[in-house]
Amino acid sequence: MDYDAARSRARTAEAGLSLAEPVSLASIQRHLEQQRGRRIVINPIDGATDKVCGLWFGLDHLDLILHARAASEIHRQQIVLHEFAHMILRHEQGVVSAEYAATFFPDLDPGRVVRALKRSDFLDEFEVTAELLADRLAARIRRSLDRTGGQPGNFGTVFG
Repeated sequence: MDYDAARSRARTAEAGLSLAEPVSLASIQRHLEQQRGRRIVINPIDGATDKVCGLWFGLDHLDLILHARAASEIHRQQIVLHEFAHMILRHEQGVVSAEYAATFFPDLDPGRVVRALKRSDFLDEFEVTAELLADRLAARIRRSLDRTGGQPGNFGTVFG
């Protein structure tokens, strides 16, 4: 795994977004919705799961991000940013089996679920690059909060 190349791809992808300040999770979501021409819906995964942090499902008419219930809003944001990063980096999604789709959508026809991308191998090139891009986006959000007088911008202030 070439970490320098992954950092470079993340940096290039962030610069290519041309995000307007101030940057927030909501502004990134709106930007991606405009770019992709479809809504992005973000929901927690119902029920406990120890195998999945986040999932991105491309449905017929929208992108759906499901995330594990997080201990904090910062952790939730990082999971969502990671899934946004996969979209930004145009990582292909793996085909989902009907049984897998039914686990998360018991009331939905599994045939309507087109594709999904799940975090499972954190040393995979795609996962590392997505996490590095998510980190860069989180830093942009923190800097925007600092400039606008929002929430504390560093972990020392948050956690003491």
